[in-house]
Amino acid sequence: MNFTRWSARLPGTQRRAAARADHGVPQRGDGAVPAARAEQLLPDDPSEDGGVVVDELPVREVLDRIPALVAVVQGPEHRVAYVNDAYAAAFGDRPTGEPARDALPELGDLSLLPLLDQVLRSAKPRTVKSRKAPGGRSYTVTCTPLETAEGPGVLIFAADVTDHAEAVERLRTSEREQRETAVTLQRSLLPQELEEPDDLRIAATYQPGGTEAAVGGDWYDVITLGGGRTALVIGDVMGRGVRAAAVMGQLRTAVRAYARLDLPPHEVLQLLDGLATEIDPHQIATCVYAVHDPNEGRLVYASAGHLPILVRDENGTIHRAEEPTGPPLGTGGWLHTSGSVPLGPGSTAVMYTDGLVERRDEDIDEGVASLERALAGATGTPQVVCDRLIRALGVTADHDDDVAVLVLQHPARKGPDGDLFRNAALELLGGVEAAPRARAFASGVLSSWRFTPELHDLGVLAASELVANSLQHGTPPMRLRLRRTDRRLIIEVTDGDDHLPRRRRADPADETGRGIAIIATITSNWGSRRTPGGGKAVWCEFVLPRVAH
Repeated sequence: MNFTRWSARLPGTQRRAAARADHGVPQRGDGAVPAARAEQLLPDDPSEDGGVVVDELPVREVLDRIPALVAVVQGPEHRVAYVNDAYAAAFGDRPTGEPARDALPELGDLSLLPLLDQVLRSAKPRTVKSRKAPGGRSYTVTCTPLETAEGPGVLIFAADVTDHAEAVERLRTSEREQRETAVTLQRSLLPQELEEPDDLRIAATYQPGGTEAAVGGDWYDVITLGGGRTALVIGDVMGRGVRAAAVMGQLRTAVRAYARLDLPPHEVLQLLDGLATEIDPHQIATCVYAVHDPNEGRLVYASAGHLPILVRDENGTIHRAEEPTGPPLGTGGWLHTSGSVPLGPGSTAVMYTDGLVERRDEDIDEGVASLERALAGATGTPQVVCDRLIRALGVTADHDDDVAVLVLQHPARKGPDGDLFRNAALELLGGVEAAPRARAFASGVLSSWRFTPELHDLGVLAASELVANSLQHGTPPMRLRLRRTDRRLIIEVTDGDDHLPRRRRADPADETGRGIAIIATITSNWGSRRTPGGGKAVWCEFVLPRVAH
């Protein structure tokens, strides 16, 4: 085969020749190779004009000496015309004149045979990167069309990139391990099981974004506060990776601790704001903290730069709880305020992070509007609603941002199920007749609810002690409220004084100070909180035996 004919058609040959002509550089004839290589292959023998003599350099000698693998095939069957020494060393000697499908089986293993057809048809070079050969080595292969003495052919040039491919694979393995570590940390910091309030049905979904190690700091939580009330929180730490997840874990722990104080939502965010600054002054987070009170039928919330809660009422109307919204946690110097949105029986609310609605090619308000439309048609259990919202917003496994969704429903209970949820309240005007009226009222209500004699008597005693405590230490207006669910009996007394009671040890000679101690002894749980309009509420609860539905 005449190599000098097709060597002039190798990629870049004509361009280099033209460049030399423009600069007065002597042209290389047939069989030319780059000057740098020629200097290594030929002895120092400068020509009369000071250039290097390369015109007579044999192409076969060049190709046999380069470390890359080179083969030449020709014709529609890609018959083997030549393989260089490096190719023979890698795959063994190959017979010439045989079709590549038979003589060069490694090309089939590298899926290059279709590529040869494409190059021959298009007369354009093609390159495939980092293909692994049967021996375990990796090659980047360029197939270039050329003209041979026998007609059209293809030059196959394979560079060994095994070291690079192994380094890339090690990097991918490391990134995959880091991602798994970050996801494991993230999931371990989220609640493993959601608390189940009496009056709400709740489900949550967390989906890490993308395939990289940089998992975000999205979190959610459900906290039962006692007295039938429930706190719900969702947030998003700015940034990604293990650091964001660690900050998220600290904030979530702090939220649970502050929630136990039963503070209004805006006060919880005030405390979180200061803590976020102490944890990392360069890290900020958005968060919305809400409290549901079944007696009020509302969701009271405060937002620190977070997206609005969406509520679908029993009629299917969507409400967006947009105001008030303060700056993110960690910015400092802001007084947060609380707002409220109705959440009565038959309502469904969704709390979420920006990964659900934010897209690079559209405004985030459009994403929230899309979520509203999806929520309007999403029915079923909270978990079903979660899944439908995820699908409707186009969140897939390769989504580029973390997504957290918290769905809560306040079921409209009717029939036998509704009989297990009852409320009764009595306004107390004070005076000596208040305590007897409260005992009589509690006794009548508990009898109508068909509690056991033992629970009836304990309930009447607890109501009597709470009312007596309010009469002695509180101020009007006063109210006694009894509530039963399918799991517990709750007794609550409110008054106009904001001094919270505490349990203390009474001396034997003391005639007072034993009321709260009695409450703590006979009930399953008790607590107190300040009410928004001033005053306080003191409550206690009894856990009921499980009722088979």
